[in-house]
Amino acid sequence: MEGKLKVGILGATGMVGQRFISLLADHPWYDIVVLAASERSAGKTYEEALGGRWSIETPVPEKVKGMMVQNIMDVDDICSKVDFVFSAVNMPKEEIKRIEEVYAQHEVPVVSNNSAHRWTPDVPMILPEINPHHIEVIDAQRKRLGTKHGFIVVKPNCSIQSYTPVLEAWKEFEPYEVVVTTYQAISGAGKNFDSWPEMVGNVIPYISGEEEKSEREPMRIWGRVEGGQIVPAECPKITSQCIRVPVLYGHTAAVFVKLRKPATKEQLIQKMEEFRGEPQDLKLPNAPKQFIKYLEDDNRPQVLMDVNYEHGMGVTVGRLRPDSIYDWKFVGLSHNTLRGAAGGAVLCAELLTAKGIIDKRV
Repeated sequence: MEGKLKVGILGATGMVGQRFISLLADHPWYDIVVLAASERSAGKTYEEALGGRWSIETPVPEKVKGMMVQNIMDVDDICSKVDFVFSAVNMPKEEIKRIEEVYAQHEVPVVSNNSAHRWTPDVPMILPEINPHHIEVIDAQRKRLGTKHGFIVVKPNCSIQSYTPVLEAWKEFEPYEVVVTTYQAISGAGKNFDSWPEMVGNVIPYISGEEEKSEREPMRIWGRVEGGQIVPAECPKITSQCIRVPVLYGHTAAVFVKLRKPATKEQLIQKMEEFRGEPQDLKLPNAPKQFIKYLEDDNRPQVLMDVNYEHGMGVTVGRLRPDSIYDWKFVGLSHNTLRGAAGGAVLCAELLTAKGIIDKRV
């Protein structure tokens, strides 16, 4: 690839948009040329539009502070400047679906963090180490949208990242029944402790829509391609509870699994630690070198110690042990705004770029 691809970020002022900026500011393949947000932010510099709401642990990159924020509805002008866009817009779901399709119909690929198109049958929902082959439905999507270059790809929900890769690593042992409880960080709701002080010392036993996503989205990731669409898998059966806890970053999952084929603890650990996919083989810039790491200490993984494993792009697992009702149980941890949100979307884009599906258009 000669020269960097020109990238736009839709929803640049929100928490996930900020994370996109922090990841892309010095990216070896991509150059941020457009920041877009709602009408109330348009016409301001990015620093002015933030209004002190920068929530990432590293400073606002100097290169974007003075960039003028555009209205995401200025589709023609934005599309004339970019090779593709990342989408992290905060709008009603039907509006998100429509605006992402409008960008795609302007021949601009859209890599989305949003949930709006996760169940559109010809839109691939990619967890790059597990189902890169789902990219093949893009051809069918382009026919539906009437495009040659534009399309939409989405990444899955942040809550499934801490256990779905483990179940994939154990695929040969045929997991068929899974019970999972996720303990989810407040940044998953786009909040921090300043904006959500009532979460300090608190636990909320309900997160709207999360349990359905936790149970259903892995089935789509494991689905088969048929007739230009993704047909969800039927096994394993997953039931979940999702709880909001007073943690800024990091989703922890407590998981119980039944396997059709017997396995030893040593075999299960080996499968996790050896598990790799196309991002590792292609040496993509944001791919973790070791995707899943097993921690032997009984008190690990811990958010404070382990959430930034592999720069937040890996998964840590611990407390694997036999269960008296299920076969095995374990605890998993993943970074919800890196692997689970913006970082996962950037890794999807890198995969698409490496395969020549995203390339220069301007």
